[in-house]
Formats: sequence, structure tokens, C-alpha cells
Amino acid sequence: MKLTEEGALKLLENFRNKVEDTNWIDHSICVGKTAGKIAAKLGIDVEKVIACGYIHDIGKGTAEFENHPMQGYKYLKELGYDDEYANICLTHSYLNNDINCVAAEMHSKDIRILEEFITNHKYTIYDKLITLCDLMSMQVNVTIEKRLIDIYDRRGVHKNTVYNIRESQKLKKEFDEMLGYNLYRLFPEITENL
Repeated sequence: MKLTEEGALKLLENFRNKVEDTNWIDHSICVGKTAGKIAAKLGIDVEKVIACGYIHDIGKGTAEFENHPMQGYKYLKELGYDDEYANICLTHSYLNNDINCVAAEMHSKDIRILEEFITNHKYTIYDKLITLCDLMSMQVNVTIEKRLIDIYDRRGVHKNTVYNIRESQKLKKEFDEMLGYNLYRLFPEITENL
């Protein structure tokens, strides 16, 4: 089943009164809007990108942080949504098809299943774009560096932190090259605060 922008927002907002911390909901809305703006410039499906951005962290409504990718995937599959939407929950945290290339260490009880999926999945432009926007969105857009500092401040650094920083920069460069300019130019709130 396909997921519309409106449907994704409704799924997300259903958690607003069910969880104590709603920062991840506002972050997810920012990710969707940010990704939609970039998608429009790239000529890819804007509604699909926004929907994926809205639901990428939906597992945080049903699980602890460490297991939110797998729980989000399972939640969307149980509701009958297509893999292309559910997969975003799995791919958004892991760069370079590597379970170790993550900003904050996670110890999912489903780590073997997750590792096999991440290693063998062919990342689509949608997977990559949501991963990128997750790395530059808090409740507002920021540079990747500022977002990573926020994550490290809350979750701590780990043995693969430098690796994650390098791969995050490579991902941004890939989208800069697709656009033909620094993608931060699309977001005045970022460039005004550099």
C-alpha cells in the first residue's frame, strides 16, 4: 500500500499525545519538508519523499531509541505499507551500507536481521535523501556538523564516530553534485547562521 504525505503526517501525529517527548515528531516533520524541497529541485517524487521523511523515525513511538529502526519497519509493515516506505525506517540511520556507520550506537535486539538488510540493500535516492535530511534537521534545518554535535552531545561518541562524520560529508557532497551547487543554498536559515 502506498503512503501519501497526508497519511504519513496523520500516522506521525497519532503519536503526539501518546509519547512524553515529541521532539522526534517535530524533527520528522522537518526532515520531510527539507527532503521535499531538495526532491523538487532534483525532479523526483516530492510527495513520496515527504511521506518517507515524516515516517522515518516512527519506531520511536513504539520502541526505545536503540530499536526504533526495526520497530518502525515492523509497525509500517503491519499496517500494510509497501517496503519502499517501511525500508526508510531501517536505512535512515546507516550510511554506506554499513551497520557500523551510524551517528549514535544502537544495540537492537534484531541486530543480525538489521545488519543483513543494511549490508545487502541497494540504497535508493529516497533512502539516501532521507538519511541526508535526517543529518541536517533538528526542529529546524542546520548544517550536518551542528546536527552531529547535537547527536554526540546527547548520545555520546563511539569508535565509529569519525567514520560516520566522513561518510556524512560524502553523502552531502553527492547531493551537492546532483544539484550542481551547495544544497545549503536552498535553506536560508542555514546560511544565515553559518
